[in-house]
Order: sequence, then C-alpha cells, then structure tokens
Amino acid sequence: MLDIVLVIIPIFLLIFLGHVLRKKQFPGDGFWEPAERLTYYVFFPALLISTLAQADFTEVEAAPMIGVLALSIGLMSLLALGLKRLLGIDGPSFSSLYQSVIRFNTYIGFSVAAAYYGAPGMTAAALVVAFLAPLVNILTVIALARYGKAGRPGLLRIAKQVLSNPLILGCLGGLALNLTGLGLPPVIGPFLEIMGQASLPIGLLAVGASLQLRALKSAGSLPLAAAGLKLFLLPLVTFGILQAWGVTGITAAIPILFNALPAAPVSYIMARHLGGNAELMAGLITLHTLLSMATVPIVLALLA
Repeated sequence: MLDIVLVIIPIFLLIFLGHVLRKKQFPGDGFWEPAERLTYYVFFPALLISTLAQADFTEVEAAPMIGVLALSIGLMSLLALGLKRLLGIDGPSFSSLYQSVIRFNTYIGFSVAAAYYGAPGMTAAALVVAFLAPLVNILTVIALARYGKAGRPGLLRIAKQVLSNPLILGCLGGLALNLTGLGLPPVIGPFLEIMGQASLPIGLLAVGASLQLRALKSAGSLPLAAAGLKLFLLPLVTFGILQAWGVTGITAAIPILFNALPAAPVSYIMARHLGGNAELMAGLITLHTLLSMATVPIVLALLA
C-alpha cells in the first residue's frame, strides 16, 4: 500500500496547493474560473485526443470494462432511488446526491492512472472516460430534469448537452484518429501533446480552488451517507462484478479506480444551472474530495 500512497500524495498535494492559493487570493480571484474553463474545454480534450490517437488497444480489454461500469452504475442508480424513497429526500437534494454517486473527477483519475499504471493505465482511463462521460452526462441531466426545480428540458436540449461536452468530443476525435489509422499528424500531434501536459496540474489546482469548506457546515449527514455509497460501496460492487466475470489486471484496476473517485466540480455548475441543490452539491464535492485522499489508496490496495 505504501507505493500507492507515495504515488497519490503528490496528486492531492496539488489539490491542497490550489485551495491554499485560492485562500491567499493568489494570483487573484479572477484567475481560477478561466483556468478551469481553459482546462475543461481545451487542455483536457487535447490530452484525450493525443492519448486515444496513439493508444495500443491490445493492452486493455474495452468490452469487460464497459460492461462492468454500466452494470455497477445501473445498480447504484437503483440503490440511490431506493434511498430517496426510504429517507424521504426532496427532489433537488436527490439530484445532487445522485450526481455525487455516479460522477467522477477525471483529473484525479487520469493523474493516478498515469502515475501508478503508466501508459496502459492512461489508455484504459481514456477508454473509461470515452464510455462514462456520455453515460454519466445523460443520466445526470435526466435526473436533474426529473427531480430538479428548473423545469424539464426536452430531448433536444439533453442531446445538445451531451454532444457538446468537450470530453466526449475529445474522446470521439482521438478514437477516430486511432481507428482510421491516421494517428497524430505532424505539428498538430506535438501541439496537442504539449497542451495535454498542462491539463492535469492546472486541473488539480482548480479542483483545490473550488473546494468550499463552509458548505460542509450546513450539509448535514447526507454527504456522509453519499460518501459511503460512492467511495466504499460502489468500488466494492465493481470489485464483486469483476470477480464474478473473471476480469483481472489493468482491465479491472481502472474501473475500480474511477468508481472510487469523488465527483467533479462541474457537478456544482450543473446543480446550480439545472435546478439541483447547489449548496448540498458543494458540500458533497468538498467532503468526498477530502475523504478520497484516504479512501482511494485503501481501495486500490485492497481491491485493485
């Protein structure tokens, strides 16, 4: 477990540094939101394109990963709905809890996959994002449409939300370059690789800057329940399915990793704009990110 901890500590130190810099108002409050948008819309899609375009898909088995992820998220969705009825959670709060259960922080996931599993981990992580990003966006938009307080968007708006997602577009671009045999073209390829290298450090700093510790005070006990679902139960469910199917190696490790990650800061933006409980969402993201500093190494050591 020590080797996992030593790999993960620098990743969370970057998150901590981002939080400290934001508290110290350095380089200024006006820096962080544009930096996060630049990473989300430009740098990280460049990383996905360059990774998938050059990926050796013989190193990982895509079909078992996709099957396990789909089944585990489906089971957790049913469990979340059951808890809503059991605990009497209101619609907007449920939509935020649901986001925290099925969404994942791609910056942390990619950083851990690259640092601990190397190139095969990056390939597997990119394939996971290629599958999970559309699925998770569809499910969360539907949940917010059904349970949020902003009204129900039509199918056209849901489709636009999914198809305009920069992560999905980056995955599609990288897969197209790989499957057609084109790969990364001269000049453009190195250009994308250089931009991609900026995505993870800036993204992790932005994650730290987005943490809202004050939101924990008014969040109540619901974030702890959601943390148990996301950070412990979902990885256990994923592990059980992998064992039942006989999936091992990197093909098993990366789904466990991604299903053990905290929700991404974009969940707060979606909750705010689509009628979820934004204050609760901020508390969920903050608590789960802090807890994941301990839970991710434990999960990987015991299950991956």
